[in-house]
Amino acid sequence: MPKRRWTAVAIVVVAALATATAGPAKDGDVRVKGVCTGSSAVKLKLSRDNGRIEAELEIDQNRNGVRWTWTLSRPGTVVARGSAVTRGPSGSFEVRRLVADAAGRDTITGRAARGARESCRVTATIS
Repeated sequence: MPKRRWTAVAIVVVAALATATAGPAKDGDVRVKGVCTGSSAVKLKLSRDNGRIEAELEIDQNRNGVRWTWTLSRPGTVVARGSAVTRGPSGSFEVRRLVADAAGRDTITGRAARGARESCRVTATIS
């Protein structure tokens, strides 16, 4: 196959994969990527759910069986905490919690740590 044709095929495949992984977002959902001190990735999604806010915290480490502790908080108040273990096939975990919807804008911060080896933080605001 000529080089030009391979390039065209590669562009189509990459575009299809990008569309498939993005997925549809509901109107009003907020998705934010945070930062980690190591190679893991952290994301926080906030969405309205029957007068409450659904917060979804995801850690992707690409390694199974690793225990993390996590918290979801508002400024000055922890609204949920716990621990989770990364699972296959992607070596990640996801936490979903419903929190009260305060008047106005709501800011939620997700934090996760695997001991002293790595920590992650992400903050999102929903109107």
